[in-house]
Parts: sequence; structure tokens; C-alpha cells
Amino acid sequence: MRIGTPLSPNAVKVMLLGAGELGKEVIIELQRLGVETIAVDRYANAPGQQVAHRFHVIDMTDARALRELVEQERPHLVVPEIEAIATDELLRIEKDGLATVIPTAFATHTTMNRERIRKLAAEELKLPCSPYAFACSFEELQAAVAHIGFPCFVKPVMSSSGKGQSRLKGPEHTAKAWDKALTSGRVREARVIVEGEVAFDFEITQLTVRASDRSGGTATHFCAPIGHVQVDGDYVESWQPQPMSAAAIERSRDIATKITAALGGFGIFGVELFVKGDAVWFSEVSPRPHDTGLVTLVSQYQSEFALHARAILGLPVSTELKSPGASAVIYGGLDAKGIAFDGVAEALAIPATELRLFGKPESFKKRRMGVALARAATVDDARARAKDAASRVKPVAG
Repeated sequence: MRIGTPLSPNAVKVMLLGAGELGKEVIIELQRLGVETIAVDRYANAPGQQVAHRFHVIDMTDARALRELVEQERPHLVVPEIEAIATDELLRIEKDGLATVIPTAFATHTTMNRERIRKLAAEELKLPCSPYAFACSFEELQAAVAHIGFPCFVKPVMSSSGKGQSRLKGPEHTAKAWDKALTSGRVREARVIVEGEVAFDFEITQLTVRASDRSGGTATHFCAPIGHVQVDGDYVESWQPQPMSAAAIERSRDIATKITAALGGFGIFGVELFVKGDAVWFSEVSPRPHDTGLVTLVSQYQSEFALHARAILGLPVSTELKSPGASAVIYGGLDAKGIAFDGVAEALAIPATELRLFGKPESFKKRRMGVALARAATVDDARARAKDAASRVKPVAG
């Protein structure tokens, strides 16, 4: 793709649907390559909107509003950064030739729904997965959890970041899990997935990049595996590389290759996997940069955001690791607008440490407002530095 000049007739225009902290980093990388950027979110002054050439505020689940905006802006590429989007309309936008959806409209549409992605992974591709069942009523849910067994997880078929998810230890928790799933999904749909619990040693994110090769085809590239800790479905800490056996790495990359090839297109994918010894199970996949991949801002020569920007523009990529690294989340700690942060200097006094304060206009106690990043000779030392730095940053009322 020829790169033009932003804000001129020959500009390459990229529209981000969702302008949170991940979208902000993608926008920065696109602008470094001379791309004109448009940031879209459901609220004003989202992190990515603060750095884009221009921004819009719409309800991205409103199909008509989404299409009208694409017709108005005429971007070359539409890059979904979140899941709460009218993906049926993205299919039509791509079919009508209004824009190229990254990586594909099919990928966005499929991964937004746990039923579609699980059937693709387990039934079509025959990837190893935890046992699962679907339910449309409380009675069906009772039957499903009895069939799957305990412990198990109940999740809305359409949700993200742990929203509406419950871990059931016994049948007495089923009613509460049903109510939670119905009220916390992205859409008010009475359909849930029940997943059996896998007795894994650890979880990883296998960042996988589909990019153009020199012959005009598609090459698949892999970042070093990222380990992470999640609480209630949200990541709180990640590190790279995650130590694992050569056999497990090979199986992880085989699974990642198959699922990303099925979804198609160019860009980065966050493939989440369970690992126990040499055994690997598919969990989920995001067709976009992954929150656990924030660590790559310090651990790789090209972060996941740079890789995504390069891949969608048809440019060469490198997944080379620079140093062991780690990230630790900085929470808002309070419910307020326009908060401030104390302790920034103290955090950055820790060797080989960086901060990203996202600039979200409103804080909640458990909202991710920033991240501490650290490099070190070992993963353990990097994790200690990142957690130490995060603990020194104190959100306060503005």
C-alpha cells in the first residue's frame, strides 16, 4: 500500500472503532507511518480520541449510525478495537466495498460470539477445547451444568473481560449465575455457554501476526508466549516470555495458525490458551491487540501495536524479543472524573521502568487507568519491578 500524506487527498485513512488504551497505541503507530486516523468511541475524549486526527462519538452497536459514519468518512481500513460493535453491519460494509474491515468482517463477527467461535474452533477445526454446552433457559442451564460437571463456568455468549461470568462449584450457584449472565452481556440475549474447567498449569496469550510476505502471499509470525494473571476475567499482570516446553510452544503455534487462518485477513491476533505440561487447549481469540500484550511495549522491538499497524498496511514485521518484560495494572481506586496521579516520579525512579497513564476522562475503582512496564534480566525481576512501580502510583481526586 502506498502511504500518502495525512489530511490530503492521497492520505491513507484508518478508522478505529473503539479508542481505548489499546486503540490509542495503534493510532500512535499509524501516525508514525503517515496515516490519517479517525477515532470512534461511545464517549468523548477517550484515550485514542486524544491523539487521532479527528474523532466521533456514536453508539457503535447502532448499525445505521455506524454505516452513516463510514459513508461520511470513507476510510480505507476499519479497525475494530472493541467487541461492542454492530458486526452484522460490518459484514455489509465490507460486502458493499465501503471499506476493508481488519482483519476481516467475518473474524470480527465470529469472535464477538462465543457460540460461533467455539463451534469454529472445536467442531470445524477440531482444536482441543474444554467441554461445553449452550443453554437458552434456566432449565437448560441446569441440565447443561449437570452434564458438564463441577467446577464449571457460565458466561453470556456475547460479553468480554469477564462480564457476566460465574464459576460454579455446585448446583446451588446456578440461579445466581443465570441472572448474572442475563444482566451483564453485551446484548440482552437469553443464551449462555457452560464451559468445563481445565486443570491447567498456566494461561498464555500467543500473539500471532498475519502479514504479507515478499511473494504477495500471507506469512504467519509468532511473538514469544505471554503469561498472565487474571482476576474475574480481567488481566492484572502479564510477562514475556512465559517459560514452557518446546512441545507446548509447537502445539500453541499450531493451534494459533489454524484459528487465525480460518479467520483470515491481516493483523495481530491474541490467541488465549491453557497449558498443562506439553498439552495445550484453545480458550479464546481476539482479532486485535490484546490487553496482556501491553508488555510488548518494553519487551519487543516492535510492540503488538506496531506489528498490527505494519501488518494491516502490508509492511514487513519483526516479532523479535528485546528483553524479558512485565506489566502491572494501575487501577482507578476511586469513582471520579478528571483524577490525578501522585507517585509518578517515584515509580519511574525504579530502573528500566516505564508508565502508560491512559488519560481516561472518568475513573472507577476497578477501571484500568494505566499500566506499569518494566524490563529486567529475568521475568521474575521484571515482574517485581512492574508491580513495585504500579504500587507507587496513587490515583487521587483531581
